[in-house]
Amino acid sequence: MDVRTSLDGLKSLLGVTTPAPAAPQAKSNAATGGSALASDRATLSSAGSEVSQTATESEVRTDKVAAVQAAMAAGTYNVPASAVAAKVVDAMLSGGQ
Repeated sequence: MDVRTSLDGLKSLLGVTTPAPAAPQAKSNAATGGSALASDRATLSSAGSEVSQTATESEVRTDKVAAVQAAMAAGTYNVPASAVAAKVVDAMLSGGQ
């Protein structure tokens, strides 16, 4: 499973727009002594902060979210298979956008 594709799909469902990525700042090997560890780096996704930012925007219907959470906790939340199939087909036809 490609995590990036799944996150992009989640972003498109939530209507999150991604800002242009900033250019990474590289450290020179001379500043770190030229060790092999200097070439290692980690890149963190901004998906979590984008989702939380979307959740705080006024477009989120907190009453509906609370109702769905309560139904899920009670085990009564049900989504018709036809609705799921329609969304899958729509996503496939639109290319995930």
